[in-house]
Amino acid sequence: MPIHFNEETKEFHLQNNGLSYIFTVMKNNQLGHLYYGKRIRHRDSFQHLLRTQPRAAMSCVYEGDLTFSLDIIKQEYPSYGTTDYREPAFQITQQNGSRITHFEYVSHEIYSGKPKLDGLPATYTEEESEASTIEVVLEDKLIETAVKLYYTVYENRNVITRSARFINKGSQKLELNRALSSSVDLFDADFEMVQLSGSWSRERHVKTRALAPGIQSISSTRGTSSSQQNPFIALKRPGTDEHQGEVYGFNFVYSGNFLAQVEVDHYDVARVTMGINPFDFRWLLEPGEDFQTPEVVMVYSEDGLNGMSQTYHDLYSQRLVRGKWKNSERPVLINNWEATYFNFNEEKLLSIAKESKDLGIELFVLDDGWFGKRDDDTSSLGDWFTDKEKLPNGIEGIAEKVTDLGLSFGLWFEPEMVNKNSELYKAHPEWIIQVDGRKASHGRNQYVLDFSRKDVVDNLYGQMSDVLRKAPISYVKWDMNRYMTEIGSASLPSERQSELAHRYILGVYDLYERLTSEFPDVLFESCASGGCRFDPGMLYYAPQTWTSDDTDAVERLKIQYGTTMAYPLSTLGAHVSDVPNHQVHRYTSLSMRGNVSFFGMFGYELDITAMSEQEKEEVKQQVSFYKKHRQLIQNGVFHRLLSPFEGLGNRVAWMAVSRDKKEALAGYYKVLAEPNPGFKRLILKGLDENLEYKIEGMEGTYFGDELMSAGLMLENEYSGSVPPESDRIGDFQSSLYKLTAVE
Repeated sequence: MPIHFNEETKEFHLQNNGLSYIFTVMKNNQLGHLYYGKRIRHRDSFQHLLRTQPRAAMSCVYEGDLTFSLDIIKQEYPSYGTTDYREPAFQITQQNGSRITHFEYVSHEIYSGKPKLDGLPATYTEEESEASTIEVVLEDKLIETAVKLYYTVYENRNVITRSARFINKGSQKLELNRALSSSVDLFDADFEMVQLSGSWSRERHVKTRALAPGIQSISSTRGTSSSQQNPFIALKRPGTDEHQGEVYGFNFVYSGNFLAQVEVDHYDVARVTMGINPFDFRWLLEPGEDFQTPEVVMVYSEDGLNGMSQTYHDLYSQRLVRGKWKNSERPVLINNWEATYFNFNEEKLLSIAKESKDLGIELFVLDDGWFGKRDDDTSSLGDWFTDKEKLPNGIEGIAEKVTDLGLSFGLWFEPEMVNKNSELYKAHPEWIIQVDGRKASHGRNQYVLDFSRKDVVDNLYGQMSDVLRKAPISYVKWDMNRYMTEIGSASLPSERQSELAHRYILGVYDLYERLTSEFPDVLFESCASGGCRFDPGMLYYAPQTWTSDDTDAVERLKIQYGTTMAYPLSTLGAHVSDVPNHQVHRYTSLSMRGNVSFFGMFGYELDITAMSEQEKEEVKQQVSFYKKHRQLIQNGVFHRLLSPFEGLGNRVAWMAVSRDKKEALAGYYKVLAEPNPGFKRLILKGLDENLEYKIEGMEGTYFGDELMSAGLMLENEYSGSVPPESDRIGDFQSSLYKLTAVE
């Protein structure tokens, strides 16, 4: 079991083949942090790592002892107000107004496996031997309250997960003002912080900055994890790059408001905290009640950012995603949205489906506009029954006709929203998030339903499950197109209004759990105005996420590159759309669009009936190519090679390598043409240095060690003088390289 307990020194050592995490019970019975990083051998005592010393102007815990101050000691789950002036992991307001607490170690339990978190998504184990867990119980006897800290270390993955549970055992009401899931005090602050930032249509761009004294943080207060900031950060050493060096990753398994923060103190200790955003959060803990925080997944790598990412990819694809679609091949789909928008009928949809079937596409998805009286975005959200004017035979009729063609059928929902022009709103205007007496803001002519209410969730479950029972539906796209404003609930008392944002997310999880349990064969894809809720919490219920509404091939290079920092290719929805692109109006070749979209869960979003015969033939070839290689793409080890966020960002490359290293697929992309560019090579990664590889379209064979050291010599580019022999010139060029080991 990879958790050691030194009974005499009261030290806990979480250890596997790659990492060690060590903490101790200090003399004040609180938890002190000793070490987190590369595996070190176990020993009888690590007390030499706990350093104390008299310092000027230091507040001390014990009278007469000038050495023991929490202001200079690295801690495990710190509070505020008893000599530590850094921001804490938690804060509790008591009935007398005090916010001071003293939680002391009481007991612990070490066991194999990993517990579930009630009502929350979390990573899991399939065999108890995969991981070990320690539960540490702390109690504040004055307020009769316990905190249970959960730590799980995986046996064969450099992963530690953390969460906390607050239990009110007393008779007074308590208020949690801050309840973060994890806190780690690292030995120093010589790190660069990597974050994924952006906005709608340019989500998850990689941003890097050096740590400095003070607080640096990312967060969301929008009611979702957001496109502005993803609930992920990494701390890497200044010399660390994609392929080598030390890095610590932190990712929050949650889909709502979050805070990820690094505070560098006056001794250059970096405190990393992550959890539910304390801003506008207050949770009333009645006697006998408890509160469970969501999970933080911490990954350690000494093999650079790719090493960290590959650990996240493996963990999430195998121990976060659940159900039938975890390892099943995902279908190649076509979505009608950009082909028709709201303007369609059964005949038009069937024409797209028939053409798609002929080209090898496997799944037809009917997007927005099929329900209520939905001819634009001003009406009918909340009314999940078929618009018989568009579809006289109902969803059942169109679904059966599509499946009779040999295609699967998928359907779009936006269950969390409502239009005022809808039967649902007219019957229940009190069901939206709003504050009595205040104007309710709208976004895209819609309002957010109050998913903290059980009657709202029950209603949506009833409507959606009725549709799914009646029609042969194998895929659901679950959309969500606006953030929260005027956050208030007609059903919550005044003292619980600040609980709404979290209760809302719990309601979303509840609806997902009920639907995925009843319809286990349905592939759910989450979507939030594109990528505004791309987080591990969603992946627990929906194994793939619509990566971004921006389908432009050039923009997708950055979006998909950044997303893979934490999330595997098997979770990235990636579609070929029409040109000029509907988001940026750029023209790119069908080849470029396909070569970018191959590195994700592949599909199309255009009017395939309007394409030329030559374009249709190219689509047919793309579909065939993807089907041939989708196991490699979905299940291979992914390596980022050239970053669009470094230098000029004009050249981007990545590759997927099969687990046995006998196959690989590399993508190489050039955004803008360059005058007289010289000769280029691409250094590949992840191959077997002793295997000999054949590269499709190239003569000869190449050993893995050569391809990973000397590199793959790329075809000569147009120099700008001699007329080119190839039409592969100009902007927006791409190449794929398929490698197969020679038997």
